[in-house]
Amino acid sequence: MTFTGIFTISLYALNFLFALFVVFISRKSPSSAWAWLFVLFFIPIVGFVFYLLFGRNLRKKNFVRWMTINQNESLPVFKEQQKKIDENTYEFPNAVTKEHQQLIQMNVDYNQALLSAHNEVEIFSEGKDKFTALIKDIEQAKQSIHMQYYIFKMDKVGRSIYDALVLKAQQGVEVKVIYDDLGSRKLMKKHFQELIDAGGEVEAFFSSYFTLLNPRINFRNHRKLVILDGQIGYIGGFNVGEEYAGLDEKIGYWRDTHLKIQGHSVYSMQAHFIFDWHQARNEMLEQTDMKYFPSFHVENLLPVQIVSSGPDTEYESIKNSYIRMILSAKRYIYIQSPYFVPDEAFLHAIQIAASSGVDVRIMTPAVTDHPFVYGANSAYGGEMLRHGGRIFRYEKGFLHAKMMVIDDEITMIGTANIDVRSFSLNFEINAILFDEALTIKCRTLFEQDQQNSFEMTPALYEQRSNWTKVREAVSRLISPIL
Repeated sequence: MTFTGIFTISLYALNFLFALFVVFISRKSPSSAWAWLFVLFFIPIVGFVFYLLFGRNLRKKNFVRWMTINQNESLPVFKEQQKKIDENTYEFPNAVTKEHQQLIQMNVDYNQALLSAHNEVEIFSEGKDKFTALIKDIEQAKQSIHMQYYIFKMDKVGRSIYDALVLKAQQGVEVKVIYDDLGSRKLMKKHFQELIDAGGEVEAFFSSYFTLLNPRINFRNHRKLVILDGQIGYIGGFNVGEEYAGLDEKIGYWRDTHLKIQGHSVYSMQAHFIFDWHQARNEMLEQTDMKYFPSFHVENLLPVQIVSSGPDTEYESIKNSYIRMILSAKRYIYIQSPYFVPDEAFLHAIQIAASSGVDVRIMTPAVTDHPFVYGANSAYGGEMLRHGGRIFRYEKGFLHAKMMVIDDEITMIGTANIDVRSFSLNFEINAILFDEALTIKCRTLFEQDQQNSFEMTPALYEQRSNWTKVREAVSRLISPIL
């Protein structure tokens, strides 16, 4: 036998042994294991490399375990709230929180997510409005500006924010910036040199000299957070770049949803930034420094919980929150997500809701940025049609909003898509808002977007081409690893 033959047989034997490892040792979910087996056997060797880059789990013991917010001042408040909720003596701030106390208790117990009663919330659906407000708030910051984005581009929009940060750093304001090393792969620290020279600090999350060979490439920080003076927080779907302001002619209009929050829920956002800063720089900010958690008063009653998830956490808290909300719905569930590639638990929950007479509407983009994602969106959309759900494809531009609205009572908005990657692989953060008036505003936004969408009816779905059916089948099979 030739050397080439021996080498080929050895590689295939190694591929087979690796497949056994995926099934019996790596302890992946059955659906994920089958998806990886499909890749390994139909794309041998190359599939092996893909698994090394995208299939491994992070070792949780390498992460610093932390309490959700200020360990000294706020921890007693959290313990008191948790104790009262567990003992059923907690006075819920409004009727909506009382109605959904099981959701709140789950997130308090398993995500250390404080319920903050007093907040003011502004909703942005246009990038230009969000960036205008953000720059104005940056210009008015006096103590600290903490910013993290999955994607930060040094284009016209990015430069306007960057210039505002440089000016504040020159004025002595503490400026810290985190960007994701893969999401912002064209960005390097040298692009922030003027900010660094002015006293600002910048770090890339899970950085590597060889981005595409980074062993942690599969675990990205998908959060978009800005915290100003510990009192104002921005959270939602918009990254930083011209396309997010609708200025990219190739992409066109960009539809997203972002929140500006003023209130004590910002403490939780601040705490998550501190944790991510530690992971990026291996430096824990001093949480006893109350400049990060200042005392201030907000009259407005609007309860908010900030819920996070990531590969470092034991529970998929954002996914579990979605499911708990779905199970509580009595009248309607409206969902917007660029990706609708749910796992089995989410899919069964939303199918049961639709089959039970709940008005389930799911909106995704008419055109996606990934062919397999489009196939998966279509396949799972077809599943929902068979259970009585309604599927809408947004046509005005690219829909990037991540929002779920339930019964004119609660809304969840944040960074997490409806897919396995957001549920378990990415670092994500969402806000749950327990307020009827705000939820009605979000429901109205959805209904306005519905006017710019076409509905995929069962009859239209049955008319799809054979090629689309094949693409759906393949996409459905590998959906656990998309």
